[in-house]
Amino acid sequence: MREQPDASAERRERPERTPMTPLQKVAMGLVIVALDTLGRYDLLPDVIGWGLVVWGLGSLRLPERSTLLAIASVCGLVSLAVWFPQVNEPVHDAELALKWALSLPDLLFIFLFSRSLSSAAAGTGDRKFAGRFGVIGWLACIVAALPPIADAADSTTMLGYADVSFVLLWIWLIWNLFAAHATPYAAARDSR
Repeated sequence: MREQPDASAERRERPERTPMTPLQKVAMGLVIVALDTLGRYDLLPDVIGWGLVVWGLGSLRLPERSTLLAIASVCGLVSLAVWFPQVNEPVHDAELALKWALSLPDLLFIFLFSRSLSSAAAGTGDRKFAGRFGVIGWLACIVAALPPIADAADSTTMLGYADVSFVLLWIWLIWNLFAAHATPYAAARDSR
């Protein structure tokens, strides 16, 4: 005996698909950027991730957009320069100062982007995300200061904490970008 199709199933429609929001584009780009921190050689170049970040930033309505685009472009160029094996291997074996210097553009981007989003959230009365992005911005400053302090103290333990903090900072930023992607201050420029 054949079953009759459910009449309600026929009436169900597929939900309308909407394009990715700018913060989703940025977050997906940062996922690609953050993935290489787990291995020695990056099969998926960070410059691809920074390209997604630039694409997402290009459609945001933030007043600091041009500054963020510039620093994201610098981050992409730095990541491209160190992606090639001829450069990547010596950098991994280099002194802490060089590794720290190469991470500064990423940390500067995190700081500036978080502060920008914090200001935009505060301007609309969204205290939750204003606080979260504000804390992320200041944690980026602390993470940037940890390696030189660890080197001065000759503390490998503190250096390990700096590495873990850097990864956790990426994860927390990405998490909050996905959480805040549908907020009014994060809408695309053409969707007023």
